[in-house]
Amino acid sequence: MKQSRLPLNLFAFALLLSCSACATDPTTAPPPKAPFTDYRYEKPGTVRKITPQDLPAPYATKSAINGPNVVDRPKDAWPQAPAGFKVELFTTDVTGPRKIITAPNGDVFVAETHDGDIKVFRGITAAGKPQQMAVFATNLTEPYGIAFYPPGPNPQYVYIGNTNAVVRFPYHNGDLKAAGRPQHLADLPSGGNHSTRDLVFSPDGKQLFVAVGSASNVDDPDTHSDEKNRADILVMNPDGSNVHVYAYGIRNAGGGLAINPKTGELWCSVNERDDLGDNLVPDYITHVQEGGFYGWPYYYIGGNPDPRHKVKHPELKNKVLVPDVLLQPHNASLELAFYDGKQFPAEYKGDAFASEHGSWNRSPRTGYEVIRVPLHQTGHATGEYEDFLTGFVLPNGKVWGRPVGVAVASDGSLLITDDASNSIWRVSYAGK
Repeated sequence: MKQSRLPLNLFAFALLLSCSACATDPTTAPPPKAPFTDYRYEKPGTVRKITPQDLPAPYATKSAINGPNVVDRPKDAWPQAPAGFKVELFTTDVTGPRKIITAPNGDVFVAETHDGDIKVFRGITAAGKPQQMAVFATNLTEPYGIAFYPPGPNPQYVYIGNTNAVVRFPYHNGDLKAAGRPQHLADLPSGGNHSTRDLVFSPDGKQLFVAVGSASNVDDPDTHSDEKNRADILVMNPDGSNVHVYAYGIRNAGGGLAINPKTGELWCSVNERDDLGDNLVPDYITHVQEGGFYGWPYYYIGGNPDPRHKVKHPELKNKVLVPDVLLQPHNASLELAFYDGKQFPAEYKGDAFASEHGSWNRSPRTGYEVIRVPLHQTGHATGEYEDFLTGFVLPNGKVWGRPVGVAVASDGSLLITDDASNSIWRVSYAGK
């Protein structure tokens, strides 16, 4: 999913492919049938809602290989936001930026996953640029998740989700460089697909949640030992002890965990399975129930059987939880953040924002945007989501930007990482 130093696995290989014979020409493709869409019809402010009743049968269309075919951003290409919002280029002093998070003191931490680095940006100038940049840590193993402990204004550690372990550094507000080597806390399963390991603490700081994506698309964990403790959200003590499964059957939430500040619930952003057609299976965003089963690999979006496992585990069919918000299939939904700033209009307070990295298994492509999930000041979703930041795909279908991370800056603006153009974008509210 990166332009450089990709892991050599089948998923990354598929993303690098751009096979025009395998995908519909986007300039001649017919319009999508609602509620499904594609990049041609993504527009800031457009509200969408997919329900389980909208899902087609498996293999209703052929499964496409349609990688992003990333190109340099043309000078006249720029992300598009709803009226009243301004989009600025915060920085290009990053290489493959992924997870982004705001520290309690307002510094912004960014994981450069494939370079193994964590960078820190401090301050925002009147021109919407960082005032200072520093490299906090280097030589990490595909770092992604970043969390501060204990929760609150005075953390003592910064935790990092490497692809193979949870580690931590001593940290105090204002530190721009790690003091010493990381402390290893817990091993994590690694290899295969889905290298990202997001992590977040419970509001009371007693539990650390870690998302570990599957090693495959639909391998049966009963017969594939490399799927042990994968396609799960794990939970452990802050010292790395007592590791166990919190929720399971979640193909890949490694790109996005967050705590809903209104309810205290754990939420996740999930990449579902591929190869069942353009409009299966929807990615999703949902709150996570302890002990909950979300279907992978045997079922999806409730008790819909995956045809590749349709005779397996019938006792699980009625246990499958339906997610709160269904997204376009193959969107590759990644980092999730709840808006707790004061700059945006009041109706945005408490809403969720998520980065959609973009499809490779769909023709025409979809995703390549940032979405808003309205929570209606209640902390609860009602199934719909809204296109918020679009324009990362050119009319000819070529891609110049791929959103990954989203965070609320200390001034209430949104910061979005883009690992295709090696940029961080800033969205602020300038309207009335």
